[in-house]
Amino acid sequence: MVGQAQKEFTVNEALARLDGLLHPAVAGEADAPPGAPADGECWIVGAAPTGDWQGEAGALACRQAGNWLFVAPQAGMRVFDTALSAYRVYENGWSLPVAVAAPTGGAVEDAAARAAIAALIAALIEARILPAT
Repeated sequence: MVGQAQKEFTVNEALARLDGLLHPAVAGEADAPPGAPADGECWIVGAAPTGDWQGEAGALACRQAGNWLFVAPQAGMRVFDTALSAYRVYENGWSLPVAVAAPTGGAVEDAAARAAIAALIAALIEARILPAT
């Protein structure tokens, strides 16, 4: 019979997941879905989800064709959080990089070493591996 297997549903679901996961960027983290989400918008579901997100704590919620598609994160998954301008990494929960302070003080100061460390920190911030603050 025509359409018996309905393969298009499986293929469409797979394409929607690929769309959300190929270059993952999230608008932020929240417990409740936004009021007027746009298709293609993704969020990290918070620890106490409500509404359409209930029961999906920690998952990625991607808006596709007017519906929420949830993807369970895997260890090592990395997404860019546009609200924070920083990458988040999943390892038993979503984490953010920690800011690194430039060295100060001490009995002996080596200007060249401090300049090298400051340049390294600046490069990591520019690469968005470390936060700017």
